[in-house]
Amino acid sequence: MQIGKVVGHATATVKHPSMQGWKLLIVQMLSVEGKPDGEPILAIDHLGAGTGSLVIASNDGAAVRELLKTKNTPVRWMVLGLCQ
Repeated sequence: MQIGKVVGHATATVKHPSMQGWKLLIVQMLSVEGKPDGEPILAIDHLGAGTGSLVIASNDGAAVRELLKTKNTPVRWMVLGLCQ
């Protein structure tokens, strides 16, 4: 898990079937100091985060597969929580 800042959203005209109905966010992960850490990632969101929101993101593949109710998905990141 890591803290990140939502810097935008993505729109896809064609998606893997497991991604249908999910909001896609572009999240810039942050270091402990609050500075950008690496390249932004694409994460699914079911909590309603928007641009500028601080989120807790996870790349736990088993949790993503359980959330999406599938064993076959290209999704690697998901939003687990919103930060105040």
